Amino acid sequence: MPAPVILSGRSVRLEPLAPSHAPALAAAAAADRTSYAFTPVPHGLDAAYAYIDRAVADQRTGRTLAFATVRAADGLVVGSTRFCELDYWDGPVEWPPAPRGPLSCAVAAVPDAAEIGGTWLSAHAQGTGINTEAKLLMFQHAFDTWRVRRISLRADARNARSRAAIEGLGAVCEGVRRVHTRGLDGLVRGTAFYSVLDEEWPTVRRTIEQRLERARPVADSRRLVPA
Repeated sequence: MPAPVILSGRSVRLEPLAPSHAPALAAAAAADRTSYAFTPVPHGLDAAYAYIDRAVADQRTGRTLAFATVRAADGLVVGSTRFCELDYWDGPVEWPPAPRGPLSCAVAAVPDAAEIGGTWLSAHAQGTGINTEAKLLMFQHAFDTWRVRRISLRADARNARSRAAIEGLGAVCEGVRRVHTRGLDGLVRGTAFYSVLDEEWPTVRRTIEQRLERARPVADSRRLVPA
């Protein structure tokens, strides 16, 4: 399974999610929860520990790799994100196809495709460029280190803010699966699916880097705002 790794950028550091992050994660999630209508975010310390325990358990299967999102300027935990639906295309062809864990040596295996999801940020970290740079770091690791063929992303079809952020990265919308599942509010929702392929990665990289450069003066002026 993919080894835990620290991904570092100018404004953000992604650390392997661990129980030691629970107090800071709970604090990050407690400030202003109005933007979490479509995203599962732990509420309280016990919930933060349970959230991390589930992530670590999923990671042991080789299907996920979860991170604490840390603001580089002051080391403050401001949210979480993860690779999920890690898919391995080794071994015999199975039908119908479905995401599966590694069939070969689990320690040495790297995925052929992955999804980025489970992303949330505390209110004071939103709009600072942290999420954009975090996505760049994850794309770089997936495409340049793992050599994946595809990265997927998805959002509740009603979540205009998340969909705009994904589209701003240069991901291609594959459509909306209508009446797909239940949302956090219990209502049946559609799901918007997006992807970036390995041959599209150089263009997407340039798009994200240009976006970060345009936003950097604003981000630099806000990065030390007290939590």
